Amino acid sequence: MGQLIVVTGPPGAGKSTVSRVLSGMFEHSARVAGDDFFGFIDRGYLAPWIREAHQQNETVVSAAAAAAGRLAAGGYTVVYDGVIGPWFVDVFGQTAGVTRLHYALLLPPEQLCLHRVQSRVGHGFTDLDAARHMYAEFANAEIDRRHVIANSDEANTLAIHLQQLVRDGSIMRPVAPPPGCPR
Repeated sequence: MGQLIVVTGPPGAGKSTVSRVLSGMFEHSARVAGDDFFGFIDRGYLAPWIREAHQQNETVVSAAAAAAGRLAAGGYTVVYDGVIGPWFVDVFGQTAGVTRLHYALLLPPEQLCLHRVQSRVGHGFTDLDAARHMYAEFANAEIDRRHVIANSDEANTLAIHLQQLVRDGSIMRPVAPPPGCPR
């Protein structure tokens, strides 16, 4: 069984850039880009940040979690890059079929995230109001601070730091079993 590393945060936090570097640091690895799974929807797509998209988001994130879990079960170190709030990490892990995972929340300063979102080229998400809302959700979430990486280091530096946190197990967290399911 490989490991599952979730690199999450609000839009503009640097998830994709850091995840690409981090995935390349392991001998057998796979990067699962959560945003790519939204592109599988041909018709009936809803912007993920609107309230009406809740069921769509659960379905798409569950598909991504299942893919990440299958790759980890195949022996790969999987770096999942996507928006997985602390309020959803247990469901994500359950769907991936893992009992524990590494969880890192990238949370650089809000203004940096907004600047990155605003200056994106060729990226489907540029909504600053939605980015502010998601930033606030992450910033105000109840989460053990050891999982929060609140700096704006370069991607390579962050990836090296995350690799060390994975190696020493300091961002590992158990995945709660589904209700009524003993472990």
